[in-house]
Amino acid sequence: WWGDEVGENNANCRKCNSRWSGIGSAPVGSFKPNPWGFHDMNGNAWEWVADCWSPHYGFAPKDGSPRLDGDCRQPVTRGGSWYYFPKLSRSAYRYKNGENVFSYNISFRVVREISPQ
Repeated sequence: WWGDEVGENNANCRKCNSRWSGIGSAPVGSFKPNPWGFHDMNGNAWEWVADCWSPHYGFAPKDGSPRLDGDCRQPVTRGGSWYYFPKLSRSAYRYKNGENVFSYNISFRVVREISPQ
C-alpha cells in the first residue's frame, strides 16, 4: 500500500529498516495502518491464506473468494516476513508451502466478519 518501495519502518522485513528487520517478529500494531485501517498486513510473518496453490493467477475467482481449484496440499502464503527481502513483502506475492511445513516465520491472520445490522 505504500507504493513501489517499502520505505523505512513501514513493515518488518530484511532491509526494511525497522528495529526488528532481519532479527525476528515485531509486536502487533508496530507499524502504521494502511488506508483501510489494517496494521501489519505486510512483512513480519508469512500468512497462510485459504487459496490452494496454482502456478498462475488466471482463472482465480474475481469476487475475492479463495482459489480452491489448485493443489490444496500446497496452501498459499502471502505477505513476506521479517527474514525475507522487501520485494516479497507485498500482498500480491504468493508462495506455496506444504501443508505439513513448520517454520518460525509462517503464521496466520484471524479474521472476524461482522454483519451489518
